[in-house]
Amino acid sequence: MKRNYWFGLVLLLLAVSGCGTSDGGPSAASNGPSADGKQYMFKEEPKDGKDVIAVRESAKDGDDVIVVGRIGGEVDPWLKGFAGFRIVDKSLRACSDIPGDACETPWDYCCETDKLATGAALVKFVDTEGNAVKGNAKELLGVKELQTVVVAGKAKRDEAGNLSILAKGIYVRP
Repeated sequence: MKRNYWFGLVLLLLAVSGCGTSDGGPSAASNGPSADGKQYMFKEEPKDGKDVIAVRESAKDGDDVIVVGRIGGEVDPWLKGFAGFRIVDKSLRACSDIPGDACETPWDYCCETDKLATGAALVKFVDTEGNAVKGNAKELLGVKELQTVVVAGKAKRDEAGNLSILAKGIYVRP
């Protein structure tokens, strides 16, 4: 009897944690970038943007890239202490894109976790010297979860082949 209790408890915890927890839903709509963040904002969308998966497959370390994706891929896609976030290829479906799905954190893409390893990239904003910009991307850039963004910068690969974009600028699609 005791064994069934623990098994049931584990199943319940797995079911509840499937889509993460929420602190009240996606970030509230922003009033736009801060005064410091405006320098990173493009007035027009850069041409020739490629989806995250295409850039992951083709970009080499140091290549100039323009990447299109949606902010998300984790319950908390934001870098701590630095202006950056995770983006996900537009072909992946957020839970909110699935009719009837009531996930509280649809930007974590918990329904597509098997595709995140090859369908996501990390975006880190850098200054003119290439140093990571300190701060919070939501406040600095006025962005929120699930927004489609176009980011221009340099591709950076780690030893495992994971892709980061050292971003110089961003355009937020309406």
